[in-house]
Amino acid sequence: MRVRRFEEADRSAVLALAPRLTEGVAPWRPAELVLSAVTGWVVEALARAAEPGRFVFVADEGDAVLGFVAGEERPHWSGVPELYVGELAVDPRHEGRGVGRALIDAVAAHANEVGVHSITLDTGAANSNARSFYRRLGFEEEDVKLTMRLDGMIGG
Repeated sequence: MRVRRFEEADRSAVLALAPRLTEGVAPWRPAELVLSAVTGWVVEALARAAEPGRFVFVADEGDAVLGFVAGEERPHWSGVPELYVGELAVDPRHEGRGVGRALIDAVAAHANEVGVHSITLDTGAANSNARSFYRRLGFEEEDVKLTMRLDGMIGG
């Protein structure tokens, strides 16, 4: 397995992983809208991958894409620059093989290259697998988003 920068030939394989980003979203959120949103995030990340301050890394083996990670350099609300991981997805057939760790390692190496000292990301509160994975890598919970669901108001 190797991790490298996204290439245009990876587009369809990366887009095929977008549905993984729906995992852990509150079940009362409309599934079709969630899928449309996460697919849009990936499309935008790929379109902007070559821009300064942006990154998309792909893990591959042979000619198979195993996973990808995308994000950008941006300031934390405190003003300190950080790398924000907007999307990370691994093909479920390759989970548990170190693909996610290798992708985060690539982001950490990129952070060192650009002189940024933290990586942040968001994941669904119900995505216990992802939360456990990120904790094992050294991520700590920093913020908590709370939502009050009003019947008939959110998503429809």
